[in-house]
Amino acid sequence: MNHQESLTAYIAAFVGELVLSGITDVVVSPGSRSTPMALVMAEHPDLNVHIHVDERSAAFFALGISKATNRTVAILCTSGTAAANYFPAIVEARYSRVPLLVLTADRPHELREVGAPQAIDQIHLYGKHVKWFAEMALPEKNDEMIRYVRTVCSRAASYAASAPAGPVHLNFPFREPLIPKMDEKLFAVSERPKGYVQVHNGELNINDMEYQEIAGRLAGKAKGIIVCGNIADERFAIAVAKLANQLKFPILADPLSQLRSGQHANDQIIDTYDTFLRNEDAKSYLKPDVIIRIGSMPVSKALTNFIKGNPNADQFVVDGGGGWRDPAILSTNMIFCNEAIFCEKVSAYSKPRVETGYLDAWKKVNDLTKENMSSIRDITELSEGKLFYQLAEMLPDGAHLFVGNSMPIRDLDSFFLTNGKSIKIMANRGANGIDGTVSTALGAAMYSKPLYLVLGDLTFFHDLNGLWAAMKHQININIILINNNGGGIFSFLPQSEHPKHFELLFGTPLNIEFEHAVKMFNGQFTKIKDWDHFQIEMEKSRDAAGINVYEIVTNRDKNRDEHREFWSGVSQAISNFVKGEQK
Repeated sequence: MNHQESLTAYIAAFVGELVLSGITDVVVSPGSRSTPMALVMAEHPDLNVHIHVDERSAAFFALGISKATNRTVAILCTSGTAAANYFPAIVEARYSRVPLLVLTADRPHELREVGAPQAIDQIHLYGKHVKWFAEMALPEKNDEMIRYVRTVCSRAASYAASAPAGPVHLNFPFREPLIPKMDEKLFAVSERPKGYVQVHNGELNINDMEYQEIAGRLAGKAKGIIVCGNIADERFAIAVAKLANQLKFPILADPLSQLRSGQHANDQIIDTYDTFLRNEDAKSYLKPDVIIRIGSMPVSKALTNFIKGNPNADQFVVDGGGGWRDPAILSTNMIFCNEAIFCEKVSAYSKPRVETGYLDAWKKVNDLTKENMSSIRDITELSEGKLFYQLAEMLPDGAHLFVGNSMPIRDLDSFFLTNGKSIKIMANRGANGIDGTVSTALGAAMYSKPLYLVLGDLTFFHDLNGLWAAMKHQININIILINNNGGGIFSFLPQSEHPKHFELLFGTPLNIEFEHAVKMFNGQFTKIKDWDHFQIEMEKSRDAAGINVYEIVTNRDKNRDEHREFWSGVSQAISNFVKGEQK
């Protein structure tokens, strides 16, 4: 049997099993050593092959597809530093629990560590940032090796998707020649046409006695809060709303919880906590005796500090991925259970509680904050806070909103309020980095339409080359670029109190005219003049095609002062209210 026949049979078996395992999208970066896999993938009728020339951007692009579809996406590259460029997206996938199947081509063993070109050590290249790694055997055609490659494929796909989802890495050594034999029998399945081995993944759960015990403990706690972070399960919103209604606990809903938008009950949603939990009187007035925390850690530092500031409260952390999300080391109960199932079961074992004064207190403080927040509407100049305050009403129903890190995600948390629209919000909050944001959003835009990306100028600059994918794949995206000429978040941090080297080390003004870069990728660029102009452009954006960038120029120092003035005004109003309630 010749080399080409072995290579073809082996790779075709793997790609065929890839599809049978439920993977429909693969992002391929061009390269020589990955030729056999790339050619066979391109030939499979049930695979969507997306080409991206930059591996770093390609991996984030795949991450975005996976975020939008909640399905595992494969990525393929050649050997050498191409594989190393996957690293940032793999780290993000690991910590944000996004399933990726990472396929790297490699030199055969005899060409490693002997000075061969484009050969680096790819064994365990990503270390503990992947859930599982396998060094694949060299291609052979005999029945045992075909069963082997199909089994590893199914195993890898199931590992990536099982909770907690994440990246899995398979490294394929290929000898030359690299061209497989392409014919009509390429994907002929000789056995088990529904997949060589079907892996049955279950959801983490606990027994009914434990649910009863938890419900009993919560029944004795009148002052409880439910803190919800990033959750991808579509069943969760209705389930947690029912639990909150049974217990009469407020839900402190992070924007990534998907609870601030949608048709579920929202009368117990608290959405301005990031503002009023900066106030000491409010924190004392709303002190809980039990905290139920579900999903990833919240964006809000004020909320995180509030949780840390109540070490004597019972703290239940519910995690369907079996992780240990407890940076403050304060949890009293770590519950490894699917989040939606937990809410449904505890609701079933809980007796409906009469409305409590504690829930009413949270609602009153939340409403008071919203009343004071309405003053943002009166701001006439372009403002970052006002932008996010108005987004809910400006975005069309069914829109998808991707938000960059640093200030944008924080302003979203502070100013994007509960609404009746169905707006899905996404962000890269696993490692909280600014790299790869454009590419991730474009990947999500493949299956999330219409998609709006809001990000800062530094984040945009970090991933400008990601725009190539929009041009290549004709992706429609509306990008709202907040240009404050540098790192706006540092103006809020202690570094800003040391002005001598602040601009050099932290402010880092770019002084870039982004219009030229956008047009290089055949995009449309609009510099927003005022709020009326922005309103008009947002209306037009609903039918816009291709890349559309709307630049909003703001001032970092003025933005900082505006935020602090707002927080100060709300804080005074809350203190007056709390003192009046305590008389």
